[in-house]
Amino acid sequence: MNPNKEKVTLEHLRDEIDAVDNQMLELLNQRMEVVRKVGALKKKHNTVIYRPEREKSIIDRLAKANKGLLNRSAIEAIFLEVFAISRNLELPEKVAFLGPHCSFTHQAAESRFGAMGEYLPLSQIKKVFEAVDTDRARFGVVPMENNQEGPVNETIDLLGDFDLSIVAEIAMPIHFAFASNHDSVSEIRKIYSRDIAFRQCKHFIEEYFEDDIELVPVSSTAKAVRLARKESHAGALCPKIAAKEYRMPILFENVEDSEDNFTRFLILGKGFVNQPSGSDKTTILARLSGDTGSLAKFLVDFSSEGINLTKIESRPAKKGKNFKYRFLISFDGHFSEANVQRVLKKYGKRVKLLGSYVKLC
Repeated sequence: MNPNKEKVTLEHLRDEIDAVDNQMLELLNQRMEVVRKVGALKKKHNTVIYRPEREKSIIDRLAKANKGLLNRSAIEAIFLEVFAISRNLELPEKVAFLGPHCSFTHQAAESRFGAMGEYLPLSQIKKVFEAVDTDRARFGVVPMENNQEGPVNETIDLLGDFDLSIVAEIAMPIHFAFASNHDSVSEIRKIYSRDIAFRQCKHFIEEYFEDDIELVPVSSTAKAVRLARKESHAGALCPKIAAKEYRMPILFENVEDSEDNFTRFLILGKGFVNQPSGSDKTTILARLSGDTGSLAKFLVDFSSEGINLTKIESRPAKKGKNFKYRFLISFDGHFSEANVQRVLKKYGKRVKLLGSYVKLC
């Protein structure tokens, strides 16, 4: 093969890529100019900037029209970042999340609000709710449930205590890495991480470490990296992004026991109402009378209206001396639909609407 011919061909292809990149930049700037005009109109009419149902419809349309090599996941990843940049041009909005930086919740927040977003890391889930409630942040991102560990009860309880709405949900795969300044696990005497990480990486720990390994639980996986980085014979179970942020070598990736480890996060807003998207989910909090069969009758009302329930969780009401409960219930459909309205109106103030939002695919 003629090496010169190969070089010329490669240079030609790179020139093609450069030309396409230039076109993409010009088109993106054209899009942002339109976005700027949209932002001015929204500001004039006091319309919300973040519209998850509109973003979903754009991705659906592009995925359907796509005839190239990009799959839906790639299209979604590219355009979610474009949407986030667009929103920042329209109106920069602060996003609170359960911190610290480089936590899984931080990753979830960035997946929707982009790398350019203004973020407020907070140490407790309640503080995230308070930040949104007091307008210190426009949105908040908190964990709702993990498909291996179950629901985050604090989040469920706070949804009942605060008058906030669920704007959207995010399902994110959870992958743990093992990071250390040492090249061999035989040199490790101590591992830092959160309790949940130790549980979800139990098989890895048992396979690679002796029984006398010291497991040290800390408040966050990012903190685990910071501690292990400064200490000899230590390592950390952490997100890959945290190890990279603190420049700590990664010995192993994806050390979690299950490859189907996902956490669902909620985006919270104040006074936020989504328009129907055609593929929605609604979550409510119900306080029932406690009479015999009250829960069964409540669920039958949904069935009679042809409404598909997808989730029910009970939590202590924490009021009064008796054992009473609140029920977190999710179902398919938007709260504005006629059959949903018939059920909700029947129970009045005993049902708190937490939000209707785009259903995860």
